[in-house]
Amino acid sequence: MRSIGLDVHKHFTEIAVLETGQEVHHPARIQTTADALRVFARTLRSTDRVVLEASVNTWPIAELLRAHAGQVIVSNPMRTRAIASAKVKTDRVDSATLAQLLAADFIPPVWAPDPATRALRHQGAHHQSLVQQQTRLRNRIHAVLHRNLIGHSFTDLFGKAGRQWLREVPLPVEERHQVDSALRLLGAVEAELRLATERVAKRALMDRRGMRLMTIPGVGLITAMAVTAVIGDVTRFPRPNQLVGYLGLDPRVRQSGARPAHTGHISRQGQAHARALLVEAAHSAIRVPGPLHAFYQRVRARRGRQIAIVAVARKLAVLAWHLLTHDTDYRWTPPSLAVQKRRQVELKAGAPRRRGRPAGTAGDRCPLPPEQERESLRQVEDTYKAFVASRHGTRKA
Repeated sequence: MRSIGLDVHKHFTEIAVLETGQEVHHPARIQTTADALRVFARTLRSTDRVVLEASVNTWPIAELLRAHAGQVIVSNPMRTRAIASAKVKTDRVDSATLAQLLAADFIPPVWAPDPATRALRHQGAHHQSLVQQQTRLRNRIHAVLHRNLIGHSFTDLFGKAGRQWLREVPLPVEERHQVDSALRLLGAVEAELRLATERVAKRALMDRRGMRLMTIPGVGLITAMAVTAVIGDVTRFPRPNQLVGYLGLDPRVRQSGARPAHTGHISRQGQAHARALLVEAAHSAIRVPGPLHAFYQRVRARRGRQIAIVAVARKLAVLAWHLLTHDTDYRWTPPSLAVQKRRQVELKAGAPRRRGRPAGTAGDRCPLPPEQERESLRQVEDTYKAFVASRHGTRKA
């Protein structure tokens, strides 16, 4: 049996082969192209084990190799410490180290997402890229106004009235060119962003998991689909704490010798985009009466606002695990909010608007008037507070 390590780069791949009872040897360095990889894959045996680190082009390479090798393992580069901390670090050394770790069964494998999950992740990454471009262009315009000491009173500078003002505000010639250029680019990026959002919305309407997560207050379309894409198959997380750790929302723990364990800040290891979206969703979730609002208030009183927001984001990850595992909606979501969210997704997916009714209103489909609905949620919040207080009292006793 052979253990084969691949150190994959953009233009070439270094190969190291370790056979039982022999030294590591490097048969060749091949180009990282489909044709070259197919030729290499045909040389593999059904008993071979191949390892490569996760990177941009990992999954297409792994699929090519699986057709011929007995086992293909994708390792987590953050956990392959022998390579990251090596004093001598070259492509040949890295590939040889991978082969040796594989032979010793010391490789921490990465879960391989199915094609649908990979497509959803690519879709989310594209949407994120467009949002970042939109933010950079808006910041560029704000910078021009700031260095020319120009203020404004618009609530939304990039609304219809604000853009008209930006086209007419007096500026030096070069600054005017920059603002006009940024506005043209912004229009193009926003058009692409609308198309990307439409594709995400259409996908959400066909994916029950995303719609389940949207029943949580504060969780919108993009957050729900991003978390769905990161989780993939929820059964790979036997407990909610494992999902929390996967998203990097678990605290770091340090302990040595006789000293007590010290709990620090969150680990931040995992998908940063989904983690940031959950933190952003937490800011909205705490505005809705209910258990999440009560939980935030309780943590804020002890630890402060920032830690409380991150704690709510962690709670949202735990809720996501339970909703997906048990295939159910969030119990304490306001009915009108659930109806409104679904209608907004339908509109973003291209559904026609209804005349004479604001977009997203629940109309006669909501079982309770808005004020009665909020009063019901306040009662739920009070019940949650009483339950937590009684539980803490029992522990002290």
